[in-house]
Amino acid sequence: MNSRVIAVMSTQWGLVTRAQAISAGMSREQIDRLVRTGTWVAVRRGVYGERAYVDSLTTHAEQRMLADRAASLRVRDPHLLSHHSAAYPLELPVLREPEPTSHLTHPGLVGTHRRHGIAHHLAPYPPEQTCRVGGMPMLGLARTALDIAREHGYLHGLVAVDSAMRMGVTRTELLAVARQMYCWPHSTVIADVIASASPDTDSIGETLLRDLVESLGFGVPEVQFGLTADGRTVWCDLRLGRQIYEFDGKVKILAPVEGGYAERPPTEVLWSEKGRQDFVTGFKMGVCRVAWADVWGPGVEQGRSRMLREYLATCERFGTGVADLAPYRPRGPRPRPRLHRPGYRLMGWDRWAA
Repeated sequence: MNSRVIAVMSTQWGLVTRAQAISAGMSREQIDRLVRTGTWVAVRRGVYGERAYVDSLTTHAEQRMLADRAASLRVRDPHLLSHHSAAYPLELPVLREPEPTSHLTHPGLVGTHRRHGIAHHLAPYPPEQTCRVGGMPMLGLARTALDIAREHGYLHGLVAVDSAMRMGVTRTELLAVARQMYCWPHSTVIADVIASASPDTDSIGETLLRDLVESLGFGVPEVQFGLTADGRTVWCDLRLGRQIYEFDGKVKILAPVEGGYAERPPTEVLWSEKGRQDFVTGFKMGVCRVAWADVWGPGVEQGRSRMLREYLATCERFGTGVADLAPYRPRGPRPRPRLHRPGYRLMGWDRWAA
């Protein structure tokens, strides 16, 4: 592998096409030998990467981004990354696709066709809906979130739009993009998603929890419900009547090196959480703790039944009104980190050159 091939790969996220490698001075025999010996791996037909680099990409997002970039290199017509293929480099938290697909949007009339694992979407896009991440052109946050809603339906769309709003996209921006999608395929779901979306959920799990609590049929839960007393303020994920719903992810007790964000030992995190729950229940509130298996997958109906059971038990014990808690409500909304657009980190692509 000569220096010219290395230079091409360094600008293409560790990838090179067969035609590019030959133009850079490699022979077909050299390329075939690298693949045969396992030094190179075909990420897609005619698109190669060094095996050591490809094997180093262990997360779903990294693996999908590599596959999507390989797909992009195989398509000569003008296009942008879109849908889930744009969500990952934009660092937009989304639910995984049932069948992972590379999504490319081409300028043209509205329509979609799929070929060789690539969804080719024909749709117009004004310049203000586009951006570049790691040198790759793609559709931006608002457009990507709404495209996912059209592609996969309400719940996938709600998660994507909640995430986009958490990253700084406004409802006004979403409505502006939605107006352009009038009469596009599957666009009717967009209005419901935008109306229901909230920038105050902190994760995919909280979005799914909010939707599930709404489905109980007792009203729309309050997001980020706060209580303050004795110099302490606690914010809870959701409140419905006097029932608190808290989403528990394992990341709360895992260290950053393990994929979590706990800065203390797990025992200290759990002890602190116990004290937090004791504080909340001291106001005659019920607390229902919910995990991922309760809000997504085959356990959803069982999770909904438990949430309903605990809600009704709390209503029987404490009623539903919270007027008595007015003196203990914090002034103003929960303080949050300043919203910002994604940092456009390469998420591993710079490791190839390291």
